[in-house]
Amino acid sequence: MKCIQYIGLPLMLVFLLGSCKSKKEEQKEEILRPVKYQTIGTIATQNVRTFSGVAKAGDEIELSFRSSGIITVSNIKVGQKVKKGDLIAKLDNVQANLSYEKAVSATISAKSSMKTAKSSLERMKSLYEKGSNSLSDYEAAKNAYQNALEQYESAKRNKSIQQSQVNYGYIYAPSDGTIAAKNNELNENVNPGQVIAVLNAGEQINVEVGLPENVINKVALSMKTSLSFSALNGKKYEGTIIEISPIVDTGSSTYPVKIAIKKPETAIKPGMAANVTFDFGEQEKIPSSQLIVPVKAVGEDGNGNFVFLIETADGKTGIVKKQTIEIGELTTEGFTVRSGITAGQKIATAGLQTLLDGQKVRLQ
Repeated sequence: MKCIQYIGLPLMLVFLLGSCKSKKEEQKEEILRPVKYQTIGTIATQNVRTFSGVAKAGDEIELSFRSSGIITVSNIKVGQKVKKGDLIAKLDNVQANLSYEKAVSATISAKSSMKTAKSSLERMKSLYEKGSNSLSDYEAAKNAYQNALEQYESAKRNKSIQQSQVNYGYIYAPSDGTIAAKNNELNENVNPGQVIAVLNAGEQINVEVGLPENVINKVALSMKTSLSFSALNGKKYEGTIIEISPIVDTGSSTYPVKIAIKKPETAIKPGMAANVTFDFGEQEKIPSSQLIVPVKAVGEDGNGNFVFLIETADGKTGIVKKQTIEIGELTTEGFTVRSGITAGQKIATAGLQTLLDGQKVRLQ
């Protein structure tokens, strides 16, 4: 009986070790190489591209003070309707008011001195004409009056400047519109040029979209686009390109493009996400039914050009199959294909040098 127990123990260990080994091998097999892929399409499908954009007011005005101070009045609420000339916000303006009062006092004093000098000049002129005063006294009176007049004019200019400084502490609505953003509260200290609110003026709504460098040269002013908004159940609108930035936006590495919406509706609000569809097909002189593949998806060996087809049943994993193809003309979208593949097949678009015919991969 003991012998049977001793013999059974090694057998169980062998079984357990074999079981662990097979599990490890299975886990190792499950680690599949990720592969980027693309579905083969025609020139027509490749030339229709959709990018994400955002709706913005046709005229966005950033409101700010031209002087520093503490906000004492704030008539700002997001969504609030305002009329042109309405008071939006006001600063304490203590320093500006003091400077203005000093300028007013200096102007009054300079005006009084100027009047005194003018009276003295008129008296000296009368005495000079009667021969009671010398020419030098008359010239001195003229110089005194001229200096007093210049000081008075300078005081008036300074008063005007100080009045402007006081006015810089007020923000009035430059036009009718809606407050879209509020950045500051009462009793906050702000600096000149600091945006405290954004005013959406006018009824026009535009869409801004960032385009990558490989398509920016395909767009032009007045080009038509198709627009849709997920918040509006995908309803289609017609758009026209009105601005194309020649400089890349460093934040997104794309070129900003502005599109005006033809016949915008009130349901389209600034900030809504938009889908912008461009049709670049008119720029190609190749039949729209011609198949096309990206340049990076095409390899070359002793048998000619090839691609790696991906056969998949679940859309997550698949088997790569090396397929020889005959390529044609090189276009801005890639190589046209004369034979070897059909539309709808999936091909690998990266890492061709490391893929093997029949290799199992994970689609990425």
